[in-house]
Amino acid sequence: MPGPMLLQPCVAITAGARVEGAYAELAGTRVKALAPVRGSTMLDRTLTAALEIAGADRIAVVGGPEVRAVCEARGVRSIEERDRGGDNVRLALSAWPCDAPLLYLTSDMPYVSGPALRRFVEAVPADTVAMPICTYAAFAKRFSGAPPFGVTLDGERVVNGGAFLVPAGARDAVADLSGAFFDARKSPVRMASLVGASALARLFFKRLSIASIERRACRVLKHRTVAVRDSAPELAFDADTAAEYAYACAHD
Repeated sequence: MPGPMLLQPCVAITAGARVEGAYAELAGTRVKALAPVRGSTMLDRTLTAALEIAGADRIAVVGGPEVRAVCEARGVRSIEERDRGGDNVRLALSAWPCDAPLLYLTSDMPYVSGPALRRFVEAVPADTVAMPICTYAAFAKRFSGAPPFGVTLDGERVVNGGAFLVPAGARDAVADLSGAFFDARKSPVRMASLVGASALARLFFKRLSIASIERRACRVLKHRTVAVRDSAPELAFDADTAAEYAYACAHD
């Protein structure tokens, strides 16, 4: 069994994304975080999981008026959203003083849980920027019949999660690149373009690996950066599309 966390992180959650069309019709709301999934909203699930990692006085949520109402009911801090997703990520990263690690979460993970987050946080070495990933095989076993997820890097298919642990000393460096990395997080081409021409070349010739991305990120951020392998698949399922949302509503 994992031991207690060495230093309890504060938590910041972005909950400003809007959906349209079939997704909004299915959810009954345009605010993605407030879409209901089997009895509770995705934001409620995220807050419940976060409360197992940090106290209510160390959780902040970036969102609009509807999100603010949820935060008030749950006793957590809210931060008024801005128009651009990248700006909201920066607001989340600066939500708390830089005296502790920050666990940044997206609010569209319908299967997120406290134990899954705790396992990820406890697996991160001290003073390290980290993101959870799992193999596609583990993901497919947990979510049989789900819409396609994941990327293939150097012959290895993986699915990345919607949680990021940022040590206190790396907050500013991550914030400088946060919008670009957030927008590129699901595209190997865009991610590779951020970490350099050599990475783009390796991607083109199908040799871009997780290790090479980690090394380049370390140089760019001037901080150790890792992908935490074998993290819980529950952190890797994000309901970005109507099909993904419909699956989450129908499957435990």
